[in-house]
Amino acid sequence: MSKELYYIPFTEDMKKDYTILVPNMLPRHFKLILQVFRNHGYKLDLLETDGPQIAEMGLKYVHNDTCYPAILVIGQFLDAIQSGKYDPHKVALVLFQTGGGCRASNYLSLLRKALGRAGYDYVPVISLSLAGIEKHPGFKLTVPLLHRLFYALIYGDLILSLTDQCKPYELEKGSAEALADEFTEQLAAKMEEEGVSYKKVLRNCEEIVRRFAALPMNRVPKVKVGVVGEIYVKYSPLGNNNLAQFLVDEDAEVVMPGLLDFMYYCIYDNVLDYELYGLRRLTHPIYRFASDFIIEKQKGIIDLIKKEGTFRPPAPMTHTVERVRSVIGLGTKMGEGWLLPAEMLELYDAGVKNIVCTQPFGCLPNHICGKGMMKPLKDRHPDMNIVAIDYDAGATRVNQENRIKLMLANAKEQLEQNPET
Repeated sequence: MSKELYYIPFTEDMKKDYTILVPNMLPRHFKLILQVFRNHGYKLDLLETDGPQIAEMGLKYVHNDTCYPAILVIGQFLDAIQSGKYDPHKVALVLFQTGGGCRASNYLSLLRKALGRAGYDYVPVISLSLAGIEKHPGFKLTVPLLHRLFYALIYGDLILSLTDQCKPYELEKGSAEALADEFTEQLAAKMEEEGVSYKKVLRNCEEIVRRFAALPMNRVPKVKVGVVGEIYVKYSPLGNNNLAQFLVDEDAEVVMPGLLDFMYYCIYDNVLDYELYGLRRLTHPIYRFASDFIIEKQKGIIDLIKKEGTFRPPAPMTHTVERVRSVIGLGTKMGEGWLLPAEMLELYDAGVKNIVCTQPFGCLPNHICGKGMMKPLKDRHPDMNIVAIDYDAGATRVNQENRIKLMLANAKEQLEQNPET
C-alpha cells in the first residue's frame, strides 16, 4: 500500500460541494465545533449512528486486534457511506489526530486501507491535527478559525459540566439537556455575529451559569462518579455504551474532566520536552505561551463559577500537574500518559472518590497509566473506589454494567454511613 494510492488531498473545489463526515466523540462539543466550521464555509455532518452494526462493519475491514476506537470510528464511517444517505463521490472523512506515539497515530492508514478494501479508495481522508501531519489545500486551520474553535471547546466543557451537575437533581426531567441544546444552537452564531473576545466569552459564560443555576433542583446527597480513561471511550457514547446516561439512570452524578485538560496536556508535553530533555528549543516559547494562555482563560471560568456559588468548578490545571508529580513522571506521555492518574487525583481532591477508568481492551498506555496506577493511588488514598472497565467488540455490556453496579453499591453504602461527604 503506497501513500500515493490512498492519499487523496481535499481540494478547494471539494470544499464547495463535498460533505465532510465527522465521527462522534463528544456530542455537545462537536455540535459547537461543527457549527464553527460551517460558519467558515465547510459542510459537515456529525455521525450519531449507534448499534452493533457499527462494530461489525469495523471488524469486517479492520483486524480485531486493532484498537477498539479505530474499529468503531472506521465502522461508523463505512456504515454512513453505505447507508445511501450520501453520494460516496461527494464525501470526505475527517479524523482528529494528536500525532502521538500510540496506535491512534495509525488510524489514517487503517482507515484508508479499509476504504480501499471496501471499494472507496477515492474518498479523501482529512487529518485534523495541529501537528500538521498532512496538507489539504481545501481544509485549512486559519487563526480566526482556531480562535473560535478554542472558545467552542471552553463553552462545550462548561455546558457539559453544568448539565452533569444538574441532571440527577432536576425537578423537571430533561430541563438541563434542553437548556444545553438551546445554548449549543446559539453560541456558534454569537461568535460570528459579535466577533470573538474573551470579555464576550466570559459574559456568555456568566449567562450560561446563571441560567443553569435557575433550573428547579432538589439537591439531595447522591453518589458522585468520576469518569477518566482513553479519550475516545471516556467521552463517546458509542465507545462506552452510553456510560454517562447509565450512571444517571443508576441515580449517580457523573463528574467528567473537560476536554480542555487534554488539550493542555498535549501542549504542555511539548514544554516538558524542553524542560526534561532540552528538545524543541525553537518552538518552546510558543508552547509555553499557549499553555499559559489556556491556564489564564481557564482561571476566568473557574472564578465566575465560584462567584455564582451553585456549581463545582474544574480544578486548575496547574494544581493537577503539581498534584501528580510525586506519583508518575511527567515524561510519561504515550496515550493519555500522566494526565490519566492526574485526573483521578483531581477528582479525589474535589471529593469524588468513586472513579470509572475506561480503556480499550489491549490499550498498553492506558493499562499502564490507568489500571497500572490504581494500586499506587489506593495506597496513598485507601478510600478511593476505582474500577477499570475494558471496552472491546468482544466485551459484553452486561458484564461491564454489573462491575460498575458493584462499585456503585459500595459507594452508596459509604454515602449512607457518611452523608455529609
